[in-house]
Amino acid sequence: MKAAIYPGSFDPVTYGHLDIIRRASEIFDELTVSVLNNKTKTPLFSVEERVKMLKEATSDLPNVTIDSFSGLLIDYAAKKNINVAIRGLRAITDFEYELQIAQTNRKFSDGKLDTVFLTTSLEYAYLSSSTVKEIASFNGDISECVPDFVGRMIYEKYR
Repeated sequence: MKAAIYPGSFDPVTYGHLDIIRRASEIFDELTVSVLNNKTKTPLFSVEERVKMLKEATSDLPNVTIDSFSGLLIDYAAKKNINVAIRGLRAITDFEYELQIAQTNRKFSDGKLDTVFLTTSLEYAYLSSSTVKEIASFNGDISECVPDFVGRMIYEKYR
């Protein structure tokens, strides 16, 4: 049985994230989507809120588990006994950044953690959580960016 982890901030989860989750869930027997509790960022949503969002958004995917973690991905992956990390790529600039992280993770995991890159579907290539939050902060329409229930949660945060 092959398992993978898709780590991220998911603040908030977007259709781009969900595209990667759905496609990765078709490739791997088990997919753990894990919210990083990143102490260097000030998220709009708590870890618990992001986990709840992801659980609702992926409820139709039986082989997807939602979790959260703090610290290094290599330590979390080792604890879960998972050797593959999934990363989504929107543009070449994402690749440059993600490649460096992938190489570092492989090096510091003694070669035990590999990274599989999935390119985001073209219809979501423009999409980022930061963009969604910026549009919503000005009461713009984010209906093409996130599921309706996520949109409601975002607008509520900006009220």
